[in-house]
Amino acid sequence: MRTYDTEELAKSAFGDVNPYQYGILPVLVIVQNDTNETLRLERIQAAYEGLDDQRIDSTPASDVPYAVETPRRPGNPVPSPIPIKKKHKNPLGGGEVETRAFAARMLPPHEVAYGFFYFQTHHRPGDSVYVAGIKFAGSGKDVFYFEIPLKDEISLTH
Repeated sequence: MRTYDTEELAKSAFGDVNPYQYGILPVLVIVQNDTNETLRLERIQAAYEGLDDQRIDSTPASDVPYAVETPRRPGNPVPSPIPIKKKHKNPLGGGEVETRAFAARMLPPHEVAYGFFYFQTHHRPGDSVYVAGIKFAGSGKDVFYFEIPLKDEISLTH
């Protein structure tokens, strides 16, 4: 697991788009299935929890562009007598966010799945991400949840 909260990391994953500068923290989650059973991931959930016990559920990738306000450009403080509406392109509406989101539904034995979860927050040292909702496909039993402190790159292995 890794937060993409620097310009360099954002560029490596999203090109010229940096979600973090718009208040969206991308967190790369890697799930490695080291069991001999298939895992069901269709109900996987991630939540960001701060040291202050503030819990933030992940924002669906399709909603991320709508969670961002287009920055206003400096202009004439006096309103024009004729309203002029300019269309500004949403910086996160180009598809990069959605195509890189975690989307795996099933994970065969000894395979790896990865993708981003998005949070409307800023990364602070000591915060954690909880990942839950992973089940064994055959029995339907839950795989225990993971609490991962956001310090270094970590891989979820099970």
